[in-house]
Amino acid sequence: MKTNIRKQTAKSQNALVLFIYVLAFALLSWSQARAEEAPATAATETKKVEVVSPEVVIDTNLGKITVRLNAEHAPISTENFLKYVEKKHYDGLIFHRVIKDFMVQGGGFTPDMKERDSKFDPIKNEAKNGLSNMRGTIAMARTNEIDSATSQFFINVVDNQRLDHVNNSRYGYAVFGKVISGMDVVDKIRDSKTESKAGHDDVPVKPVTIKSIRLVKAPAKGK
Repeated sequence: MKTNIRKQTAKSQNALVLFIYVLAFALLSWSQARAEEAPATAATETKKVEVVSPEVVIDTNLGKITVRLNAEHAPISTENFLKYVEKKHYDGLIFHRVIKDFMVQGGGFTPDMKERDSKFDPIKNEAKNGLSNMRGTIAMARTNEIDSATSQFFINVVDNQRLDHVNNSRYGYAVFGKVISGMDVVDKIRDSKTESKAGHDDVPVKPVTIKSIRLVKAPAKGK
C-alpha cells in the first residue's frame, strides 16, 4: 500500500512539474511576441508622422507663393529643395526663364544672369513617382542627363503631361509639390515681357526676383 501511495505521489509531482514547465513556456512565448510587436508598431507610427508635407513661401517682388511639398511621393526632391532653402541659396536669385504657355523657371541665376554655384550633388530623378506636371505643380529642372537636377525648379502654368515619365527615352521631370496659394502671382510672372540676355532666351525684361524662400511648415519628426 505504501509503495502504491509513493508511486501515485511521484506521478502527481511529475505532472505538476510538467504543468509548470508548459505554463512557463507559454508565458515566455507570449512575452516575446509582445516585445516583437512593439517596435513594429512604433516604426509604423513613425513612418506616418514623417510623411507630413512641409510648406514653403517663395517671396518675390511680385508677391508671395506658398508651395506644399510632397515628401511622401518625392522624398529625394523634397529633401534636396529644403537643403537649398536652409542654406538660403535662393535669396536674391530670379525667375530667369518664363514661357507664357509653358512654365516659369528659377533658382539658378542672379539678376545679371550669372549662375550661382550649386551647393550639393545632382539628385536621382523621381519622375516615376506618379505625380503629373499639371498647372500649379512644381518640378525639378534638369539638363538632358536624367539624374542632373540640383537647385533649379519650375512651376507649370498649364497642364504639361508631356513632361511626365513615359520610358527611359522620355524619362520626364519630377514633380515634388504644388502651389496652394499665390497662383495669381505665378500668373503675373508668366505675363512678364521677355528678351534674350547673356545667351539665354525667355528672360524677363524686368527681373522677377526671389527675395527669399522660407520653410513655414516643417515636417514632423518621429520620436
